[in-house]
Amino acid sequence: MSTPVTQTGLSAQQIDRVIQMALAEDVPFGDLTTEAFVPEHAHATAELRAREPGVFSGGNVLSRAIQAVDDTVEVNLAAEEGAEFVSGDVLARVQGPARGILTCERTALNLVQRMSGIATVTAEFVAAVQGTEVRITDTRKTTPGLRALERYAVRCGGGHNHRFSLSDAVMAKDNHLAAVTAEGTDLTEAIRTAKARLPHTAHIEVEVDRMEQILPALEGGADTIMVDNFSPEDMVQAVKLIAGRAIVEASGGVSLETVASIARTGVDVISVGALTQSARALDLGLDFQVST
Repeated sequence: MSTPVTQTGLSAQQIDRVIQMALAEDVPFGDLTTEAFVPEHAHATAELRAREPGVFSGGNVLSRAIQAVDDTVEVNLAAEEGAEFVSGDVLARVQGPARGILTCERTALNLVQRMSGIATVTAEFVAAVQGTEVRITDTRKTTPGLRALERYAVRCGGGHNHRFSLSDAVMAKDNHLAAVTAEGTDLTEAIRTAKARLPHTAHIEVEVDRMEQILPALEGGADTIMVDNFSPEDMVQAVKLIAGRAIVEASGGVSLETVASIARTGVDVISVGALTQSARALDLGLDFQVST
């Protein structure tokens, strides 16, 4: 079960940047339909209602998207971030000028549906490894421009975040290692050279796809070793070989069907690209009542 979280770690600037890009795309020079059909003085009340069960994420995003078009619209959230809901639950109530609500409806829904979908999938993965010490994390496989929102949604679902960007942490993947070994440098030497170039506070993660790469990575001083596409049996052997000398992260081929067996191998972290890459938008609707 997911745990409600506070709306931290997602700044107003991050939210507003996404909203402004979305509105510029969806309403480049006015809402022709709303302006033609809806009287300027019309008032509306609406409810954000769930049409399927899930985990809520993006309440503040919903509010800021609606109020970006008309700041006189009132948005009252009825669900906490990270809260579970069932079909039919009211998640938010909106009231104010009908034109403003209608113009931002699609943008607001797109974002909160996407975020709640990610939170819901994440909660399913977290539940699947309940009882273990394994940490479920996301990856950089995010929608361009939406990374901050999508990673926040992962936290709403009870998951954790991997590095945010290439600037945040050192992670030597297979293609990095291929480029290095093509120059005749072995893995141990490559890691030691990298450590000499980096500040002493830098954490180095190295991806391995073969058992024989593990000891050279440890000898080079890797802080985290990612075992990529290992079978559960090989993961058990990798954990024994590493023996607490580095954090062990599992990645590749992780699904709801496989994640529990991976967690039982003794790895510390399981990174799951599907949390953000494959999550579908949840079915949420904004139901209107218009008065004049």
